[in-house]
Amino acid sequence: MRNLKQYLLAFLALTVLSACTSIAGTDAPKVNDLNEAEEKKETMMSIDPIDNSYEKKDGIDVIYLAGGCFWGLEKLMQSIPGVIDVVSGYANGSADIEPNYNIVISGTTGYRETVRVAYNPDEVSLDALLFAYFHVIDPTIRNAQGNDRGTQYQTGVYYPDEASGEIVTRIAALEAERADKFEVEIEPLERFYDAEEYHQDYLDKNPMGYCHISPSEMTAASEMIVDPGDYPLPSDEEISAMLNDLQFEVTQNAGTEPPFRNEYYENHAPGIYVDVVTGEPLFSSNEKFESGTGWPSFTAPIDENTVRMIEDRSHGMRRIEVRSRAGNSHLGHVFYNDAASPTGTRFCINSAALRFIAYEDMVNEGYGYLMDYVLP
Repeated sequence: MRNLKQYLLAFLALTVLSACTSIAGTDAPKVNDLNEAEEKKETMMSIDPIDNSYEKKDGIDVIYLAGGCFWGLEKLMQSIPGVIDVVSGYANGSADIEPNYNIVISGTTGYRETVRVAYNPDEVSLDALLFAYFHVIDPTIRNAQGNDRGTQYQTGVYYPDEASGEIVTRIAALEAERADKFEVEIEPLERFYDAEEYHQDYLDKNPMGYCHISPSEMTAASEMIVDPGDYPLPSDEEISAMLNDLQFEVTQNAGTEPPFRNEYYENHAPGIYVDVVTGEPLFSSNEKFESGTGWPSFTAPIDENTVRMIEDRSHGMRRIEVRSRAGNSHLGHVFYNDAASPTGTRFCINSAALRFIAYEDMVNEGYGYLMDYVLP
């Protein structure tokens, strides 16, 4: 019998290495004779796989994200301002296996296709990276994303230290509230190996290559204006204390206030509208229009990353609910092909979910960076 290294070299000669994924219904290539591989594990070189070149003392933080095929997730993270370096690799598999692509696709190693994201926390928060990550994955399924099937495509967030773990746990809990079920692994990082060179920057080298993340999602991430790390979610006790009964019913219980009898539907002053719970900026007076519905209506948010769209089948209707990103506050609903809207899109939002910041108060309130989005 050939040893494992010889076997893999022979396998590589027979395998087309340009595919990161197996299309649904098509089996991925597999390494045969896994029993032999199991017997040979102890002969593999033992190394420290984790790259420690990025340390907090250097002003750079790191997070590890698994979200299906690493090509697309690598490109997404590279597009976010403040991200310094992204490397595709394999995380948290069996300690006695040194992974490579052709072993990992067997689905028996426990390794996940993962990207190591190094970022400057002074320029972008871990909150922002995590929300961008959760926005492009389906957190409700195991061992699959897009057309990819197999344990190597299991989603996961692997944190390198306690401080980042606390943030990951907080954001994951919020995202779990938005999902019917939550299958994303949230674990400490155990080990990470860089993937082969041909996997690195794959979509730059192959612009037409497979990607389960849409171009519009890539663009949205690259154009992020508002960092959610600046607007953390208060505790349940703090939310209860800060909101009146109507605000609580609307934001926390998905209630609806009466039309025409609410604070902002007739407000025409220049300024911005923020989440009443977190203060995260949502809408500008520039995008507000009179819809005739009796609720504040907007054509678009200031930053599309700040809202989340969720299917809503309550009350015998099929609608799209709008929630805030950082606060998960129920805001209202969005409607398309709306005759009253200048663009055809109407965000119908409850006044009780909002706080208005007048243009002249934006600097003092900490929103001066958004003044260009509000023309008095």
